[in-house]
Amino acid sequence: MEEAAYFESVNQSLGQHERAIPFFLIDLDRLDENIRTLNFSIQGRKAFRIVVKSLPSFDLLRYLSDRIQTNRYMVFHEPILSKLTEQLDDQADILLGKPMPAKTAYYFYQHFSGEGNFDPYHQIQWLVDSEERLQQYIQLSKRLKQRLRINLEIDVGLHRGGFTSELELDRTLSIIKNVPDWISFSGLMGYDPHVVKVPGWLQSHKKALQNSNAFYAECISMIQTKHPSLWHEELTLNGAGSPTLPLHLEDSPLNELAAGSCLLKPTSFDLATLEDYQPACYIATPILKKLKHTQLPGLEKGAKLLSLGKSQLQNSYFIYGGHWKADYCFPEDASENKLFGPSTNQSMINTRKSDLQIDDFVFLRPQQSEQVMLQFEQILTIRNQKIQKIWYPIRPTTLD
Repeated sequence: MEEAAYFESVNQSLGQHERAIPFFLIDLDRLDENIRTLNFSIQGRKAFRIVVKSLPSFDLLRYLSDRIQTNRYMVFHEPILSKLTEQLDDQADILLGKPMPAKTAYYFYQHFSGEGNFDPYHQIQWLVDSEERLQQYIQLSKRLKQRLRINLEIDVGLHRGGFTSELELDRTLSIIKNVPDWISFSGLMGYDPHVVKVPGWLQSHKKALQNSNAFYAECISMIQTKHPSLWHEELTLNGAGSPTLPLHLEDSPLNELAAGSCLLKPTSFDLATLEDYQPACYIATPILKKLKHTQLPGLEKGAKLLSLGKSQLQNSYFIYGGHWKADYCFPEDASENKLFGPSTNQSMINTRKSDLQIDDFVFLRPQQSEQVMLQFEQILTIRNQKIQKIWYPIRPTTLD
């Protein structure tokens, strides 16, 4: 189906829905196809960890975990960690995607509900990026009187923190080895989106990947040779991310891949490495007002002149909300009026070819799914362009 016909069909379904507010849409047909692409590419060769920040909905996470057959999650925010651990069972494993202040980890444990059968001491891997932070977690484990699992972040070329040399890593592992009652070494994590995003004139993507994998492999070898008591086959050797996921399917030191955005494919992930994935999420918002010509404050007398012929300013529309981190995709010639300026309340858009009506829906593709999804009250799932179930984003709230 052509994209225009697709959106026109979805627009008709939304017109029959009981509400007319901005919605985050997930196309289940396209999502299913992306899941099939992922499952086919991995084929059991690597474990897969769902990146929760890119898919912040319990309904969506359950849908994916069932179809990808994984109980591994990566979490980046303590309030979401607190909510998620209330939902998971004793088979789940959580890896923190960034180092948390020890104070934040302590707050989590002090307010952990403990109502289910999730064990927050054995099922969470806390990420540590420096010797100093490790010492903080050692003190935290003693304060809690519980052994904590620690995963070490290594800098594989992104230069956003983490251990940058084998010497630093060696020293930190020696500390871990000397406190077995308090710290359990659970593995390594190295994130490498720079591999496909670094300008080609600065370094080829092939060379960037080789350098990244080489350092990761050297770290693994060092653990095996210098710290054999810490090495075991169940260690989490995590990496990738959506941009580089397809590059780690064959020759890679990783045993676990983490990704999330590729399954919904917002516009920031329109990358050559993800050409086999298709967009599966949109924003749909109704038109509230339609005005003949485009009148701007202070330029009222020039409205007709601006709108002559087939000018983009011939008609103006005000939509419900706006200023999302997203790009207009239907009608294909819709664009935000730059002179009027962005608005989170009522954005003005213009079209040249399309004749829209009040209550029609305008569609946008999010630039990212994380954060953007959290701006909406409801997620509408669609199949065959028809509305299916209503899902909800995770609502992280401050704990009492």
